Order: sequence, then C-alpha cells, then structure tokens
Amino acid sequence: MLKYVKKYWVFCLLAPLFMVGEVAMDLLQPDMMAAIVDDGVLKNDIALIISMGVKMILTVLLGGLCGVMCGVFANIAAQGFGNDLRKDVFSRIMNLSFQQTDKFSTGSLVTRLTNDVTQVQNTVMMLVRGFVRNCVMFLGGIVMLYRQSPRFALVALCGLPFVAFFAVFFLRKTSPLFSVVQKKLDGINHIMQETVAGARVVKAYVREDYELSRFDEANDALCAENLRVQSLLAFMGPCMNIVLNLCVVAVILVGGWTARNGGSITPGNTMAAITYLAQILHGVTFMANIFQIFSRARASAQRINEVLDSPAVIVDGAHQGDTPIRGAVEFRNVSFAYPSGEGEKVLENISFKVEPGETLGIIGATASGKSTLVHLIPRFYDATEGQVLVDGIDVKEYDQTALREKIAIVLQKAELYSRSIAENISWAEPAADPWQIKRAAEIAQADDFICQKTSGYYTPVTEGGHSLSGGQKQRISIARALLKEHEILIFDDSTSALDLKTEAALYKALEEACPDVTKIIIAQRIASIKGADRIAVLDDGGIAALGTHEELLQRSEIYRDIYHSQLEEGGEAK
Repeated sequence: MLKYVKKYWVFCLLAPLFMVGEVAMDLLQPDMMAAIVDDGVLKNDIALIISMGVKMILTVLLGGLCGVMCGVFANIAAQGFGNDLRKDVFSRIMNLSFQQTDKFSTGSLVTRLTNDVTQVQNTVMMLVRGFVRNCVMFLGGIVMLYRQSPRFALVALCGLPFVAFFAVFFLRKTSPLFSVVQKKLDGINHIMQETVAGARVVKAYVREDYELSRFDEANDALCAENLRVQSLLAFMGPCMNIVLNLCVVAVILVGGWTARNGGSITPGNTMAAITYLAQILHGVTFMANIFQIFSRARASAQRINEVLDSPAVIVDGAHQGDTPIRGAVEFRNVSFAYPSGEGEKVLENISFKVEPGETLGIIGATASGKSTLVHLIPRFYDATEGQVLVDGIDVKEYDQTALREKIAIVLQKAELYSRSIAENISWAEPAADPWQIKRAAEIAQADDFICQKTSGYYTPVTEGGHSLSGGQKQRISIARALLKEHEILIFDDSTSALDLKTEAALYKALEEACPDVTKIIIAQRIASIKGADRIAVLDDGGIAALGTHEELLQRSEIYRDIYHSQLEEGGEAK
C-alpha cells in the first residue's frame, strides 16, 4: 500500500506540519489560562486578563487555520490514495480469469472494491491527522505538565501503564474479529447481488419471503459479529475514563497538599495541569482507537492485496496474431477440468479442425461440455491437456488482446447495458457510424423491431435489458458481435429465443455478409445447425460423431435420437 501513498508524499508531509501547529496552539492555551487565574484574577489585574484573553483568541484562530490546512492536505492525500487504489483494484478485477472470479465470488469482489478500500482510505486520513496529533499532544502535554510541576508529570506517568494495558487487552481481543466482519459483509453483498439480478425469477416463483429470510439471516450474522466487536470496545472507553478521573483526583490532591505545605504550585498551575492531563490521557485513548481502526484496515488491506497480488492464471504470450492463415481453429487431444471440480474432466481427448470460412455446428445433451469447449478458444479458460490452435498457433502463445480481437462471441446470456440500443450494438466498436450499426442490426434481424420503437436506435435499454424480450436481446447481442471486426464467429446457443423463421433469415443473411468468416455454432435444435458444413455431436465430454447432417443421421445413434425427439415435439428438426 505504501506505493500509493508515495505519490502524495508532499501532502502527507504538509498535513502533519500544520497539525503540529494546531497542537502547539492547543498546548499554549492551558498555560495562558493559568496566567490569567494566577496573575489576573487572583491579583485583580483586569488589563492582564484582557491582553491574555486576546492572545488566547488569536492562538485559537491560528490553531484553527492550521487545522483547516491540515484537513485539506490530509483529504487530498487520502482521497488521491483511495482513488488510485480503487482504480488498480478494479483494473485487476477486470483482468482476473474466470477461474479467479469464480474463486473470489462477485459479492466478495464488490466488498473489497468498496468497503475495504474505504476502510484503508479512512485509515490513511486518520494516520496523517490523528496519529500525528496525538503523538505531539502526548509528548507536548508531558513537557507542559512537567513545567507546571514534576509531581504532576509523575501522576500522569503512573496512569499511563493502566491505559496502555486496557488498550492492548481490548485490541488483542477484537483484532481477529475484523476479518470475520468483512466476510459476513461479503455474504450480504453476494445475496443482494444474486437477488437483485434475479428479481424477476424471485417474483415469478413467489420466493420473496425465502430471499428475505436468507438476507435476514446473513444480516443478523453481520449484526451479531459487529455487536460482539463493539461490545468489547465499549468496555475500553469507560476503563480508560476511570484511569483519567483517578489521575485528575490525584492531581488535585497533590496540588492541594503542596499548596498547604507552602509549595510553589498555584491554583492556576493545578487548573492547567488538569487540562494537560486530560489532553495526554485522551490522546492515549484516541491512539487506542486509531490502533483499533488500523487493525480493521489491516484486515481490509490483506483482502485487497489478495486481489492485487493474485498471480495471473491466463498468461499473455508474445504472438500478436499476424499469420497468413485467417480463421482456422483446431483442437488437438484437448482435455479440460475446472479447477474447482476436484479434477473431474468436463472435456476429454477432443480433436477436430475447422477450416477458414467453414461453419461447424455443435450439438449435444445438457452438460456435455459444449460451452466449455468454445470458451477455450478465446482463453476464458486454458486447456488442462492438449492444444487449442487458432491460425496454426497455440492460443497460449497469443497475446490475449490479439487473440480476442480475432474472435467475436455471443454468449448464452445476452448481456446488455443501461444505455441506448445503438450504444449497446457499438459497445465493442465505439467509433462505428450509424450506417454500420444499422447494417449489423439488419443482418441480425434486429432492424425491424428497433425501427418500430419511438426513439429507434436511441431507445434506452433498462438495466440488464429487462425492457426487451429474450429474442430482442439476443439479436442486439448478435449485432454487437457482427459489428466487431473478426475472423472467427462463435454463437454459444445464442439464437435459442428466436423463432425458426427469424433464425433461418439470420443465418442466410450471415452467410451472405460473412462468407469468409469461420463460424462455430452451438445449438440445442438440429434445425439451427443442419445447414452447417459439419456438425460435432458431443456426449459426456467427448466427440461422439462428426459429419454432415445427412451423414450423422445415418451413422450416429445419438444424433438420430435428438432428431426424432425434436421431430415428434413439433417438427423443428425439419
């Protein structure tokens, strides 16, 4: 974290300097008050009272100015620190592989990016201001207290070990609990993210009460953990106040006893000593609070560093994608197992090749590995065994950006953003002109329904695309992929919400507009892929058969079963 502070070292230096000025003014005031009492009030010197009063006012104003400047510089340092850290954490999250995102969970990443960064940012502010203030107040208070009388300083020193004991005792009890609190907060964010994203499903199945109980349970757990921490810390303040009050009583007794025995301690000295003692012990108490905040921030910093220091799972290669072949895809003895899947292989010994400009259809039962297979091409995951090649080069040798620039992929779930339809289509190509956007929409069979809307292409899309039907969202997603310059086009079951007539028109327009683009189409319906050059039938993580529609009908029992089942369901296989 220090590298983020170094950038603002000037402000981190100026803030404490002005804080020293503010504390110095605070330390002068009890001494001035002692002079007013001893030399003004007791001797009835009105002129001295007025002059010292004016000096105190000027001292307060100067101290206030120093405090304002300290606050300004401390805020600049803390806000700049938090801004830079938050940007780096978000940048790292954007570069995490799917494997790492799955490991952290979305809710946890949201907590780390927001709450944890804020905790550390506030601690930087507290250290720049509060830590310096209380250190100077403590040391300066001891010196000023000694000036009033060495006996008063001795009283303060006798009370300090007890204050330190209570601070250490309670902080040791609470420090381990801060990590637990942040994990409980992760749980709340995870539930909230899931529930809000799936609000329509929750309402459709009338599961509001269940989700409420789930949230209540997580929230109660967070509340209980916070209460446990705060209950422990609640004892710290009263214990320290007891020590403070006992020290004040001791100062009064020492001052009174010394005065009765003809000592040099005056009423003004005693008043000043009480003020200095309060400043010293309150400073120590506040230091304990700073250490408590620091303990909480340390837990947050560790969680942030887990993200920042997470090693790259998908490592960039050196190849920039410049090859004489354009659009060839090959799998050589590829096997894959998810890292969290306890070694169970999702794909095993997959081998096939798609030539440039060829269309490959992929079909198979649910969980046969279809989506996993195409996710290996743009390196969302890396193959556990074997090689995936694009244009004759192993994808692991590619620079990730160069590789993904070759590929346009439409995923199963159509992801749209809260902006206009045109902006959603041009999301990957912001410089695209209106004609290009419209052309991509025409190929995707989206232009008709877009033009029927009041604002056309400038119609705003609600969060998650809930203002559009499933088929409309899919067609906008397809248009977005088509607008991007690409050599390989992947449809991951991305036409499932389209009727057969619209789907057929889409594929016809696609073939005319992109004849040289390699196409890999995953589908559940044979009607969606029967026109492909070849069709791969996946079964239990392996390729059960590969051939044209007619060839598979003759020699693949699995394909024939799918064909006949869909034919019986309504003739879709035709």
